[in-house]
Amino acid sequence: MKKFLFYLFNFWPPFLGAGITVTQISDDLLSMRVRLKKRFWTSTLLKAQFGGSIFAMTDPIYAAILTTHLGKEYVVWDHSASIEFLKPGRSELFSDFKLEKQEIDKLKIQLVSERKMIWQKTIQVFDIKNELIAVVTKKIHIRHKNQK
Repeated sequence: MKKFLFYLFNFWPPFLGAGITVTQISDDLLSMRVRLKKRFWTSTLLKAQFGGSIFAMTDPIYAAILTTHLGKEYVVWDHSASIEFLKPGRSELFSDFKLEKQEIDKLKIQLVSERKMIWQKTIQVFDIKNELIAVVTKKIHIRHKNQK
């Protein structure tokens, strides 16, 4: 599954075209590192990384991790997101995505009684100097397939 996710993300046209790569996936599939390469087609006229590309690098990762660990009996999809740009990203950018097994277990327990929920996570985007460039807040809708 790790190899499948690695190839899926790295050859997925929206990532491939935007210069986005998944550089690391943990063996337990609970964490990933994503990189946005600095290319002329991912830059603005002011030589900063395009905000849409910054957002795109953060878009599907947590939903993929949750889908993998919650299983086929749950529907996982993006509900909403916001991004706060703190400074221009003028180099390659990186984001780390990590969930703990306990978080997944807690979600499963919560979904037994609630059957559907909005889960929220904050993602930080850093440059090669480890300076914070942007903060993305993702809200993900999770529900049992039998729940409408």
